[in-house]
Amino acid sequence: MQNVPVVIVGGGLSGLYAAFLLEQKGIDYMLIEARDRLGGRITVAKSSVAQNASSQSINREKSNDGFDLGPSWFWPEYQPQLSSLIETLNLTRFAQFEEGDMMVERGASELPIRAQGYQSSPPSMRLVGGLTALTDALYARLDAKRIVTGQTVRRLTKTGHHIKIDSEYGSEHINAGQIITYQAQHVLLALPPRLAVSNIVFEPALPQDLAIEWRETATWMAPHAKYVAVYDSPFWRDNGLSGAARSAIGPLTEIHDASSEKGEGAVFGFFGVPVKVRQSVSEMALKAHCRAQMVRLFGAQADKPKAEYIKDWSQDVFTATAADASGAGQHAVAPLSKPKTGEWQDCLTGCGSEWSVPFSGYVAGAIDAASKAVQSL
Repeated sequence: MQNVPVVIVGGGLSGLYAAFLLEQKGIDYMLIEARDRLGGRITVAKSSVAQNASSQSINREKSNDGFDLGPSWFWPEYQPQLSSLIETLNLTRFAQFEEGDMMVERGASELPIRAQGYQSSPPSMRLVGGLTALTDALYARLDAKRIVTGQTVRRLTKTGHHIKIDSEYGSEHINAGQIITYQAQHVLLALPPRLAVSNIVFEPALPQDLAIEWRETATWMAPHAKYVAVYDSPFWRDNGLSGAARSAIGPLTEIHDASSEKGEGAVFGFFGVPVKVRQSVSEMALKAHCRAQMVRLFGAQADKPKAEYIKDWSQDVFTATAADASGAGQHAVAPLSKPKTGEWQDCLTGCGSEWSVPFSGYVAGAIDAASKAVQSL
């Protein structure tokens, strides 16, 4: 049994940033991530991946061209803490391209029309290489021996002044099914509240009102799916288009330019198709419908992307639960991050993005929640 002061459950942005802060304070920890990769809901597609590559196993080779399959944007003027971290890590940012007209589809019997585009103020910003540049930069500054992947935390047991953490190796590991036990004085839950309370057994049980509050907190991205099409160049710009579109037809209802700063062109869109309908259609058929929509909006050049990807977060077991399938996909109101009474008081803290009061579900929320959780130890 490994004994450390702090165990972090989850290796997304909040978990990695919590680890970063603990190392700065000289506090020992273990970070346990269920996936075989780090980053959580931050993940990118690389254009070097073959078109038939699984959307669930994205290549993480070093490249300046990374197309975000999860969150894409941040807003430095609204989110100074995140912006400061990005500057500290020497990461390169650039503004979301929004110059030109947008396309609008109002009905199946009407041709798409051009409409005046809009520009966000302050502008939405992106990172060169995608947002994994941020999680990769944090990981590069951590002690890799303190981080394990491919283990799912199944049970937390409070025993006296310690917490026993039972973690199980995943099916792809050579020791699949084997339970590894850790012991800590404090546990930081760096995952969505709903996922934590649904997938982890707490002994003794969490206070009932807190468990209900966590279970009812929607997970950002969980009901969503994104489509990305990559081209040699952003050809729509030559026609005075921004790459943005809105559609009442679908399958994509909201579309944006996703091109790299210097290089390949790309667009991405959010599906407006309900979860159950998406799951009843093959990925090949969904891509065909998306390509047809790209042609309607941007012309014949859009018919043959050099690569295309779909990431359906509702089918990601380390993001979504059954309750998320019927969710509206809105950012939730942050729940309490720790029990106020009972056995779990002062030894268990939620630090995933949804626990951030000002930025619940946003990238900046992961930084805010992790920072406050570590400060409160």
